[in-house]
Amino acid sequence: MSATLAAAFVHPTAILEENVEIGAGTQIWDNAHVRHSTSIGEECIVGEKSYIAYGVKIGNRVKINAFVYVCTGVSILDGVMISAGTVFTNDRFPRATTPDLLHLRPSEPDEATLPTLVREGATIGAHCTVGCGLEIGRFAMVGMGALVTSSVPDFHLAIGAPARSIAIVCRCGRPMLRFDDPASVTRDLICAECGRGYVVREGRVSES
Repeated sequence: MSATLAAAFVHPTAILEENVEIGAGTQIWDNAHVRHSTSIGEECIVGEKSYIAYGVKIGNRVKINAFVYVCTGVSILDGVMISAGTVFTNDRFPRATTPDLLHLRPSEPDEATLPTLVREGATIGAHCTVGCGLEIGRFAMVGMGALVTSSVPDFHLAIGAPARSIAIVCRCGRPMLRFDDPASVTRDLICAECGRGYVVREGRVSES
């Protein structure tokens, strides 16, 4: 095992492959598997039996709970929470073999591999499935069990299968406004929980 471990905790049963970088204060728990050429920032948690594929980039203070599958092509920025049992994907047209069934398709990324970006502060609920070629926006929240097939805008709450936006959430996680059609929402909001302010213009949310 060759890995950069800057004052990190790695459980004895965890597997770390070559050229893994782990920041200070990060905890890698039992039976987690981190593939080669992946970087994990400072003060992160990787829960038991989670799998992080090769070349994945993870920021600082990210929580990845148990039984999470993070595939190649996924980037996770600072402060993200990924709840237990979540699965990421990176191929919209997956096949095990070539069309003649004579050869396995290679596992390495190719033209069909599409990236996914999870932006700062986002939360993905338990047992979600996240498609590829999309973004989960800043401080967005995805409800448990959702099937995410398209991007989720900043500060939106998305639920269902397929997931759709139903509300605007604060940085603190509290819903502030529910809606049927995000494009119809234009107003200013103040979070009743923490007092932060937001400007909403046709469903696009910015901080005031």
